[in-house]
Amino acid sequence: MIRDSGDPLVQLVHEVGEQCRRECDTGLAEALTTCLALAVDRQANAATSLSRWNIAGEKIEGVFARQALPMVWDFAEATPISGATGAFSGALRWVVKVCEANIPTATAPGHTQLASATSHPLPDDAAHAFVTDPPYYNAVPYADLSDFFYVWLRRTLGETHPILFSEPLSPKSDEICEMAGWDPQRYAEKDGRWFEAQMQQAMAEGRRILTPSGIGIVVFAHKSTTGWEAQLQAMIDAGWIITASWPIDTEMGSRLRAMNSAALASSVHLVCRPRENPDGSLRHDVVGDWRAVLRELPPRIHTWMARLAKEGVVGADAIFACLGPALEIFSRYSRVEKVSGECVELREYLEQVWAAVAREALSMVFEDADATGLEADARVTAMWLWTLSTSANSGQGVPGTSAEEEKGTRKPKPSPTFSLEFDAARKIAQGLGAHLDDLGRVVEIKGNRARLLSVAERTRQLFGRDQAKPAWPRRVKKTRQFTLFEELEAAEKDAVWEEVGLPPLGETTLDRVHQAMVLFAAGRNEALKRFLVEEGVGRTAAFWKLAQSLSALYPRGTDEKRWVDGVLVRKTGLGF
Repeated sequence: MIRDSGDPLVQLVHEVGEQCRRECDTGLAEALTTCLALAVDRQANAATSLSRWNIAGEKIEGVFARQALPMVWDFAEATPISGATGAFSGALRWVVKVCEANIPTATAPGHTQLASATSHPLPDDAAHAFVTDPPYYNAVPYADLSDFFYVWLRRTLGETHPILFSEPLSPKSDEICEMAGWDPQRYAEKDGRWFEAQMQQAMAEGRRILTPSGIGIVVFAHKSTTGWEAQLQAMIDAGWIITASWPIDTEMGSRLRAMNSAALASSVHLVCRPRENPDGSLRHDVVGDWRAVLRELPPRIHTWMARLAKEGVVGADAIFACLGPALEIFSRYSRVEKVSGECVELREYLEQVWAAVAREALSMVFEDADATGLEADARVTAMWLWTLSTSANSGQGVPGTSAEEEKGTRKPKPSPTFSLEFDAARKIAQGLGAHLDDLGRVVEIKGNRARLLSVAERTRQLFGRDQAKPAWPRRVKKTRQFTLFEELEAAEKDAVWEEVGLPPLGETTLDRVHQAMVLFAAGRNEALKRFLVEEGVGRTAAFWKLAQSLSALYPRGTDEKRWVDGVLVRKTGLGF
């Protein structure tokens, strides 16, 4: 092992370790050297040209604020010996805090060992619990990122733990991650099928070392339905019965990944049991009937959705938390067959699960009201917003509309991006009897993301005039005051409006609610009154039912929430 003495901190760690070996026992020297090496790793995280200054906290933010190496325009330089933010003393205090918090509670010595998950060193039926947090499909290139810390650990601990740091860099070829999308030249073979096959082998090893009466916990938080399908298929093929799934708050709502997205606020813990005979052998002879499985699915989803809602679990968390109870029906069988004898694939069953979850969630969105009278765009919009209503995405921290914005003297801040991963959005829409390809008027698809268009973005299409697009106040002259949606004033003079002085009625209930919201936002009170009363828009129960639901679903502080509430305030005054 080559000792790197170029860095003063690394050299000091070696010197302290050698002095401890001379004066104390070897075990203490190894422990001390390891703790100091971890402190050096924390120091390295704060002493790079990618470390930035945290203005709110008045401190240096390490390079790994998320699992990526970001590009930054400037950086904050830490001084290790300063005693201020980013110094080595601070890094050392964190390591000491971890030791103080865990060592007194340890009832038995722990044991760690370097081994592959696909070839576990434990014998058969040796454990009563199997708990794992596997890689999240293609979410993070863990091994590549770990090299940042690995090289420093190798310099400081290469002689202390030679087996752990025998290679120049961390091993990558056997890492169970779908990497073909990240780097197709280096990892062309590591596609979705490779991930599923390797994960199945790892899950099979976990079942092998577990007693037949033991319990397994698999933590998973990948939001892509493709990632979920690959993980679930691997577990079922490995001989697990998935009995439950519980979202546990593990993610920070303020993290960059969670901003204005459908990222899970929780990590879902899949609870599973071995599908084994009493002697520990895998059960291969239990065949399920497809019709019986489909009959059992809706009542199971109905029971669990109500339970989750009572516990305050909503949105994306609730959708994925229902997977466990639903999959128990399917995974307790060795295979599920149709009347024809055809074997049902997990993908086909999951389509039914997504549909059942979407229908049940929709009934909760509309508080048991009949949503069948609403068109597909309204159903998908409501379900979409409900999916985004987890605590990390519920609009907390979204700026409200200030008095300056009300007067039109200041450019309002844009609404949150109502974005979902495309495949999740597709399956939710499909479960509601709709297709994203037919919803181009309310949904924008770019790459692997699908985005719900804001009401402001829909102004042009809603009022049938190209010039009637949303126009935020622009400074042409300092003395000129622009009103929100000033093109709406011109649209009133358009030929479409001249006959009755009103915009053309929208094709769907959602269109008409959005039209009313735009009229309110633009201060067109008379036009809004005629639109609701004379045109009879306000006389339909579906209009107010949808408006009330949208009011409950739009995040607090957004323009959409303020506008739809403004329309609802007019209801009583207009005699509805």
